[in-house]
Amino acid sequence: MKKILIILLLLSLKPNYVLSIEPDVFVQSTVNRASQILSKNISKEEKMNELKSIAKETVDIIGVGLYSLGAARKNLNDNQKNKYIKLFEAYFLKSFSSRLAEYTNPEIVVKDKKILNKNYTIVNSLLVETPERPEVKIDWRVYTKDPNNPLIRDLIIEGLSLARTQKEEFSSILSSNDGNIESLFKTLEQFSKN
Repeated sequence: MKKILIILLLLSLKPNYVLSIEPDVFVQSTVNRASQILSKNISKEEKMNELKSIAKETVDIIGVGLYSLGAARKNLNDNQKNKYIKLFEAYFLKSFSSRLAEYTNPEIVVKDKKILNKNYTIVNSLLVETPERPEVKIDWRVYTKDPNNPLIRDLIIEGLSLARTQKEEFSSILSSNDGNIESLFKTLEQFSKN
């Protein structure tokens, strides 16, 4: 009886171990999925919709959104915060998918990874050179607090952080409108509708 209980206990622990995914494998899998979509003979709109699905699964959109808002997030009430998260998700998904849908069969190769701490790993990759474009270095900041569900928090393309750039853009919008959050909401809404 004791043996059966021990075996059952070990089997119940095993799925947690099996489900964890290394950040470099996670990134390579994600880019392979995106590349398959971009290689399909479908419309740009269809590609964008499929890319949005991948982004919803693999990117910490809320985390990126709150980071992008910077210190201004501390001044939001719950209704404003919920509205911002909804607007940012629509903005992010449209921006991400429309940019990526322009590529035809991008080949990204994961090179290595650097564990920063238990919460973050940087995965280094290269967008392979073609006759139309040069090689591009892309680093992925992967949030690994939950090893069973790693999420992308930032892309650093040739040393330029997309999340930091987004944060600076939002800060500029807010500062040129006396910190009025509604001005940022309006900008996000207009982008998502066009």
